[in-house]
Amino acid sequence: MKNNNSAFPSSPEPLSGGKPPTGPSGPAGQPLDLAAPFDLAALRADTPGCESVIHFNNAGCGLMPRPVLRAMVDHLRLEATVGGYEASAARAAEVADFHASVAELINAGPDTIAFAGSATHAYAKALSAVDFRPGDIVLTTRNDFVSNQIAFLALRRRFGVEIVHAPDHPDGSGVDVAAMAALMRGRRPRLVAATHVPTNSGLVQPVAEIGRHCRELDLLYLVDACQSVGQYEIDVEEIGCDLLTATCRKFLRGPRGSGFLYASERVLRAGYEPLFIDMHGARWTAPGEYRPVDTAARFEEWEFPYATVLGSAAAVRYALRVGPAAVARRTPALAAALRERLAELPGVRLLDGGPAPAALVTFAVPGWEAGAFKAALDARAVNSALSFREFAQFDFADKDVEWCLRLSPHYYNTEEEVDEVAESVGRLLRGGPAAAAASGTGAVTG
Repeated sequence: MKNNNSAFPSSPEPLSGGKPPTGPSGPAGQPLDLAAPFDLAALRADTPGCESVIHFNNAGCGLMPRPVLRAMVDHLRLEATVGGYEASAARAAEVADFHASVAELINAGPDTIAFAGSATHAYAKALSAVDFRPGDIVLTTRNDFVSNQIAFLALRRRFGVEIVHAPDHPDGSGVDVAAMAALMRGRRPRLVAATHVPTNSGLVQPVAEIGRHCRELDLLYLVDACQSVGQYEIDVEEIGCDLLTATCRKFLRGPRGSGFLYASERVLRAGYEPLFIDMHGARWTAPGEYRPVDTAARFEEWEFPYATVLGSAAAVRYALRVGPAAVARRTPALAAALRERLAELPGVRLLDGGPAPAALVTFAVPGWEAGAFKAALDARAVNSALSFREFAQFDFADKDVEWCLRLSPHYYNTEEEVDEVAESVGRLLRGGPAAAAASGTGAVTG
């Protein structure tokens, strides 16, 4: 059956938000003078990893800057000295700055931000808040994150939810928004979901265009911004999303095990809450009753990894000081320069689509085994990542590839590193798999 009801019944007045506070990142130390143009030498001096590797795996994990590391270590030392509860109480203002800093980054209010253990954790929390029934429709795209697609399939298996994939535009620019809008009008999905930048390519999906149609039709809209937060300027008002998830470990350069969920005020007013809510997100008001808190804290748990939260807050403040607009210019530009260099190499097949790809450079190298190629780059102190068909069933089937290598530079990388990485790839291709194996750099890695 179709769900023809509005996702948002009439509700009380919105929460009073207020402008997120600004200021230093607490225990992270004194801010650098990072006004544009970048002081690249200062940025790299602030990034210990730059001394040992060419880190082109920022779409996996960005290299943490010193203030992030310092915030985490300082808190762990405090916990060891005074106790865990006492340390979190002493750092309450800095903990709260996680919500304030993320809110500032994405143009939201602090009460709409929830800490999560990862982007996938945040995404699962968001999905669990939707009261899916048999016959409900999830409308999504063909270029999505693998864990999201698996979650949709799990909803289908357990609740009988129908998954509808909007077609891609013939010009390769991503989803066909007009076709997706027609599906919205004709099928009235319970949820519309899109990934801004898929993990398996540099494609940038038109999430704001999708959002405009969702607002016109009053449909619930969830955006995965895992690869775009920290790389681009993100404005949830411009996107028009009700829910947005992201990690802190990628282009925000925060620690692993951290992410966040944005839940709009209209989602909170409408009463959306996670399936399993605890004493942090709700109040036990009577033996047989509970009441969710008014803020996005309803999507959090009582227990926090406080050192990680503080490191994440420091990472977001660091990104704000560097300047999201400047990062959005430099980071994709470095990737574009890398694509140009790789395009000159015989044997490289670039895979990224769209008119202005993000800083995820993906390419296939026929004749090589995936692990051997990455291991050969590892041996040259170049960090990279692999994507496989099982990560992108639709996209890789369309491209007829089983795997690709992903290189993802960030603003602290240099033009010289772009040249060096391209040259390393070229040398590997000229030598071939046999030469790499003979030199001891072609072993398959786990």
